[in-house]
Amino acid sequence: MLRVGIDVGGTFTDLFAWDEQATGSARVRTAKVLSTPKDPVIGFMNALSVAGIKPAEIDTIIHGTTIGTNALIERKYPEPALVTTAGFRDTLEVGRQRRRHLYDPYQVKPRPLISRSRRFTVSEKLGADGTTVKPLDREEARRVAEHIATLGIKNIAIAFINSYVNGRHEQEMREIILEVIPDARVALSSETRPKVRELGRFVTTAIRAALFPVVSDYFTRLEATLAEAGSSAPLFIVKSNGGMMRSTTAKERPEELIGSGPAGGVAAGGFLSTLLNTQNMIVTDVGGTSFEACLMENGRGLVTDEYELEWEMPIITPMLDIRSIGAGGGSIAWIDQGGSLRVGPQSAGADPGPACYGRGGTRPTVTDANLVLGRLNQTLSGKFQLDYDAAVTAIRTVAEPLGLSVLDCAEGIIEIVCENMAGAIRMVSTDRGRDPRDQTLVAFGGAGGLHAYNVARAAGINRILIPPFAGVACAFGATTMEVRHDLEATFYAPVEGLDPSELTGAFTKLEEECRQLLGNDGIIAEQMTFERNALMRYIGQSYEVTTPVPNGNLDAAIVAEVAAAFHGEHKREYGVSSESFPVAFVTLRVTGYGQITKPEASDLEAALGMGNPNGTFSVKEQREVYFNGQHYLVEVYDPAHLSRGQIIQGPAIIEQPDSEIVLPHHTVAQVDQYGNILISNENEVGQNGNIILSTEEGVL
Repeated sequence: MLRVGIDVGGTFTDLFAWDEQATGSARVRTAKVLSTPKDPVIGFMNALSVAGIKPAEIDTIIHGTTIGTNALIERKYPEPALVTTAGFRDTLEVGRQRRRHLYDPYQVKPRPLISRSRRFTVSEKLGADGTTVKPLDREEARRVAEHIATLGIKNIAIAFINSYVNGRHEQEMREIILEVIPDARVALSSETRPKVRELGRFVTTAIRAALFPVVSDYFTRLEATLAEAGSSAPLFIVKSNGGMMRSTTAKERPEELIGSGPAGGVAAGGFLSTLLNTQNMIVTDVGGTSFEACLMENGRGLVTDEYELEWEMPIITPMLDIRSIGAGGGSIAWIDQGGSLRVGPQSAGADPGPACYGRGGTRPTVTDANLVLGRLNQTLSGKFQLDYDAAVTAIRTVAEPLGLSVLDCAEGIIEIVCENMAGAIRMVSTDRGRDPRDQTLVAFGGAGGLHAYNVARAAGINRILIPPFAGVACAFGATTMEVRHDLEATFYAPVEGLDPSELTGAFTKLEEECRQLLGNDGIIAEQMTFERNALMRYIGQSYEVTTPVPNGNLDAAIVAEVAAAFHGEHKREYGVSSESFPVAFVTLRVTGYGQITKPEASDLEAALGMGNPNGTFSVKEQREVYFNGQHYLVEVYDPAHLSRGQIIQGPAIIEQPDSEIVLPHHTVAQVDQYGNILISNENEVGQNGNIILSTEEGVL
């Protein structure tokens, strides 16, 4: 039976499948097809067809999707209503009253997720301790519900002030709404994310309400299409926290899908980290539309507690700290008002796509530049014929105004987009107190290998790793995921004077809720594991630091150890700490994992079938490539005929089935036993000819 991962991106839909019953290279099936933005279900099924997979053969499907993210960014969702406490109608719009650009008098804030005409207030008030200050005005609440009904709105968010500590007024409001609108979908902030600070809670609840119809419609249609095709396999959805959940659960918790697709790449990085015993990695993914970067420590991606969808729109669901920018193969090159060459964030996407796709695109893109420079196979690895002349014509539109040749302009486009990508890497490393020079860059995506060296050089990274399935890495990573749920609750308490039994009880309650969610996703008790963390701060601070907490019953000694660990985490994150300042717990988090059967390292090694000990047929052709202002005739290698330990000196190109790897001058690549390509500068190669991944981890 097959375990299938499918990632639907803005330009391509990728598939990776493990056949647990097959042997050797037959264990793996891959496919990369153009996405179908008007109906992603079509692209999803096309990928299965191209891979030769019958839906009835599938045991498990794991799906990464950007449908939720795209709907929010483009504001393409049935606009919900918001009911909040009197006096807080404009919280979504006012935000924190911060300026994104301090000295820009013309800046405009993003459009609110819910327009003011659809935001309503009722009289109610709870104190910060959860006690009633003013009861909910039920008559007023009914009038609001009836008005919402006249507008035909069926998806509704309820977010009251201080409901994070007690949700009874929100529950009362929901009961009244359901009496008036029985088929309404209602999101409560006290159930979505009961955390202190109203802006993040209001925004996250609004997102849940906005995505209810979008996500439910898409997954229902996909489930029906798969069932009609003969599939009875459970459908799991990739979550933004790096785990997955059943599609039935995803319909109830759609805010956890923001960043769903890129999370699969981080999971692939985790698999490689375990496989190669390489702890410090920056995982990157270059697709057709965007570039994502995430720093990994101890095999897991760093998590952020406040991801911003747009300026002043914080999502407070725990998410992998993935920074995404508009830089990919489809990114458009243009000239700004000052006469400078710029690249992105606008993208040609899948339709019409780059000019060389021959689908109506005329503007120059990164893909066109790579084709003109000779770095890209003109048949896109056999998928379809690229139009070289159209790419030249498109790039000429920006080259001539700049007084550049087409080739020099194309090389400039690549340099600029790579510098943009390096900026995203600095956001996940330098900005969080990590030195990029200590990391290994892992390059994923169809365009990852094309730019890996230039990106690494710009970011100050000397070691690069590109796996054999880099072009479908997010789909591959999806097949290695565990079911995962993160639950949180506010628990403000200074460490001094804390009753450990209360802390234990609060964690236990979250674990029970997490256990129920895992059970709903088909995980039995023996497969469940739990992890505790606390968001803590020095009293008086306005931000928290995530600190691990042991499982089981907690006592005073353990609480003291947790406080000591907080000082260490604070110093690592911000460079300073002080044990003389009092510390407080603010929020508790429980992460529940559902253990599943994963591919093993031996499976990957067997699937690659590296049976060419001498690498005698590894050069498939020679190609003229433009580097640093002049042409070179370089050898193009076929990874299917590379041997373990084989060394390749740049300039050269390695042509993978779903991506290409460009090796400029003064680089050297080596193939490991799993087919991973390890790239470094010539001076990073050890005396025995092996590439050193990390001085702490030794030679690979």
